[in-house]
Amino acid sequence: MALLEWSDALSLDLPCMDDTHREFVDLLACVMEAPDAQLLRAWRQLIAHTEVHFGQEDRWMQATRFATVNCHSMQHKVVLEVMREGLVQGEAGYLQRVRDMAAELGPWFLQHAQSMDAALALHVRSVGFDPLTGVVASPAALPATLIQGCGGSSCSDLPRMASELTHA
Repeated sequence: MALLEWSDALSLDLPCMDDTHREFVDLLACVMEAPDAQLLRAWRQLIAHTEVHFGQEDRWMQATRFATVNCHSMQHKVVLEVMREGLVQGEAGYLQRVRDMAAELGPWFLQHAQSMDAALALHVRSVGFDPLTGVVASPAALPATLIQGCGGSSCSDLPRMASELTHA
């Protein structure tokens, strides 16, 4: 599997999101390149980053009128659960399962960033939400009803993606 690298295809023109995504890409590269003795340490670092990363995006969604249970947040939850299960498998000595999961994370992340995260970045900008302060500059632009979906085209892919990551 080709290593995921930062490129313009991942840039969403939202600096704090792009910085977080760059860090994810860098940490995933560390996992992919780690020797067996360092693999679980690198995987733990990726999980810790991803918890903060997804939590940040989930808070932005809550602040800008996404429903508590929306497909973007649900995808975050499923991917984190799979990553944590990978750690359990790795700690049991199944390092190849961690490597397989890491290989699947690259294509998943590219698709996720270009669909769900791109839709979130567009939404955040459209309502004037400042991710650093949590202030919505244009509250009248917020939707009247809660956003149930993700705004991207990948909602229906969640069960397939979870299955692919789990069976990697």
